[in-house]
Amino acid sequence: MTSPTLTSPMLMRHGAVPDAGADAGVAWHYGDPAAEQRALAAGRAVVDQSHLGVVSVSGPDRLTWLNSLTTQEVAALAPGVSTEFMILSPQGRIEHVASVVDDGETAWLITETPAGLATFLDRMKFMLRVEVTDATSDWAALGEAISAPAAQGEPVTWVDPWPNIAVGGTTYAADTSTHPGTERAWRLVLVPRAVLESEIDARLESGWSLAGTWASEASRIAAYRPRASHEVDETTLPHELDWLRTAVHLHKGCYRGQETVAKVHNVGRPPRRLTMLHLDGSNHAIPELGAAVLIGEGEDAKQAGRITSVGRHYEYGPIALAMIKRATDPSAQLNIPTDGGDVAAAQELIVNADGFSADRPAKPGPTMRGLMMGKGCAANGGDLPEE
Repeated sequence: MTSPTLTSPMLMRHGAVPDAGADAGVAWHYGDPAAEQRALAAGRAVVDQSHLGVVSVSGPDRLTWLNSLTTQEVAALAPGVSTEFMILSPQGRIEHVASVVDDGETAWLITETPAGLATFLDRMKFMLRVEVTDATSDWAALGEAISAPAAQGEPVTWVDPWPNIAVGGTTYAADTSTHPGTERAWRLVLVPRAVLESEIDARLESGWSLAGTWASEASRIAAYRPRASHEVDETTLPHELDWLRTAVHLHKGCYRGQETVAKVHNVGRPPRRLTMLHLDGSNHAIPELGAAVLIGEGEDAKQAGRITSVGRHYEYGPIALAMIKRATDPSAQLNIPTDGGDVAAAQELIVNADGFSADRPAKPGPTMRGLMMGKGCAANGGDLPEE
């Protein structure tokens, strides 16, 4: 089930160019994408994110109930504290992702699949004291490059926890010492949709400027930040995106898909990995979303994966995120066919190529290995390391 596209009144502002696809309904940019990116990086721009969905969950059982259904530990989530969770399929594939903050009475879920998420949650209420509402038509989100939570009296605000490793989380990062996401501050402020324009105008009057999704997406890509509408398909495992950092608690109680999460983490390896690509911009061609990523040239070229996100960064130039086969040589130059010719791409590792997390348990001995799973058996396409 999909939600209807809501068109923002900010598209009537001077210079506004509408976005498309998952960001339809808001502005791609307002005439000067590079200047908008600089303003956003400096923390003095606002991004209209009113196309995102909002689901509210109220009632005294809301947090313990959400805790039983999702990948994150939220049973004791304190008011104003931000986190995120996933709803997985029984096979451990990502179905829904939500940014979560509770105000003491209501849990607010910001998501790209509000209708589907609300429907799923509503079906799982049974006799519990919870009320689920798709509140997208009443509430809108504003994006700000700020990492501070809401102060007393301010609107409900979700602060992006990326790339911090939450309690119970882990990382599949190729480099655990540094992460470009630490340079990106981001939060979503929820405001009544009826006052969206006035809330934005108040920020403009204080000296801020408008920035479009061109700017916010370029910042997200540079921070290795996965996004459900872009990086997730019907087979995606959280491990492939390094999303166990912020959205998965490995030691909480049972939830749907937990067995796969544990097996891949403990004794398997994710079959794919997210990587960042620095694109050759010399011919000015930019790959489309979903474009094939090839290794090799000519008749010998083989598909290694696909482009999931692409943007132009004001400092780095054209960049992209791609989901590729884990075994792809990290040093290999990749090529992406476009209408303007092939675009060469160099990898910058996000998820490590060996498929092991930072806290993967020690390999069991041969006897225990046989008792656990049997040689060569692993979850959802992963494989066991060789002795």
